[in-house]
Amino acid sequence: MSTLVFVEHHGGELQKGSLGVLGKAASLGDASAVLVGGGVKALAPEAARYGASKVYVAEDDSLEPALPQPRVDVLAKVVADGGYDTVLFANSVLAADIASGLAARLDAGLNWDLVDLTSDFVGKRPALQDSVLVDVGWKATPRLALFRAGSFDAATNETGEAEIVDVTADYEAHSRSAKVVDHEQEQSSGPSIEDADIIVAGGRGLGAPENFTLAEELAQALGGAVGATRAVVDAGWYPYSAQIGQTGKVVSPKLYVALGISGAIQHKVGMQSSNVIVAINKDPNAPIFEFSDLGVVGDVHEIVPKLTELVNQRKS
Repeated sequence: MSTLVFVEHHGGELQKGSLGVLGKAASLGDASAVLVGGGVKALAPEAARYGASKVYVAEDDSLEPALPQPRVDVLAKVVADGGYDTVLFANSVLAADIASGLAARLDAGLNWDLVDLTSDFVGKRPALQDSVLVDVGWKATPRLALFRAGSFDAATNETGEAEIVDVTADYEAHSRSAKVVDHEQEQSSGPSIEDADIIVAGGRGLGAPENFTLAEELAQALGGAVGATRAVVDAGWYPYSAQIGQTGKVVSPKLYVALGISGAIQHKVGMQSSNVIVAINKDPNAPIFEFSDLGVVGDVHEIVPKLTELVNQRKS
C-alpha cells in the first residue's frame, strides 16, 4: 500500500488529527506526508517523527492563509508523480474541501467520517447514530478517505527520519482566483476542543449563560477546553465553535466532564468515544448516566465550585 497523508498545519504547528492519521498509515505500511504553505519545510522533520518515510514539501508563502484549490493542485501532482493509491485526511473544514476537490480532479472515490482502516482497504464508518460500524470500500484507485476527529492517537518515533522532497506545482487558473482578504484567529486561553485531552462541557442545566464560568473555571483548573451542547449555543449562551454533537464537533478526549447535560443521542454522538466520561446532573434519570464512567447526582452550582477548589488545591 502506497499511502499519502495530507498533514495540516496552523500557526507553525502540525495538527494533532493529521499526525494521528499519519501514524495509522505508517502502521499499515510505507507512508508519506505532504505539507503545503509558508514555512512548512521546517516542519518536515516533525512529520518524520510521526511515521512519514518521505515528506513532500510545497513551500510557498503565497499559500498562507490556507485556501483549498492550490492544495488540490499540489496533491494531484504528488499522487501522479509518486504513484500513490491511497490518500488520507484528518477531517477539518480545510481537509474536507481539499479531499472533495481532489476526488473530483482525479475521478476518485472518497469515503468520509471513517474511524478506522484495515490493511486490506476496508474502512470503518459509524452508522445508525454511532450504534454500529459498517464496512466501506473503494471500487478503484486512488482511494481517498476522511477520518473523524480523534480516531487515532498521535505517537512519535524519535528515531524517525524521512526523505524531504521539494514540490513545485503548476497551479490551475481558477486555483488562484480566490483571495483571502482578512483572516482573524479566535483568541483562546486554552486548547481547542478538537485537540484537548480534557473537556468540560456545559448544558442547559447550568441555568444561565453567566453560569458558564463554572465550566470555564473547572476547565482552567484541569488544563482543558470548554465545550457546549447545541441547545446552549442555539440559545446564544456560548459560541458555535464550542458545540459538541451530531451537528457540531466530534471529540475524543481522555477526560470528558459533562455539567448539566442530559445526554441526548445527538450530543452522545459527539463525545461517546471519550476515554473517561464524568457526568454531574441533578436528574438521576438523565440519559447521560447510562454511558458515563462516573455519575454524580447533584446540583452543579454546589458541586462544581468545590470540585474546582479541590483541583486547584491539588495542583498547588
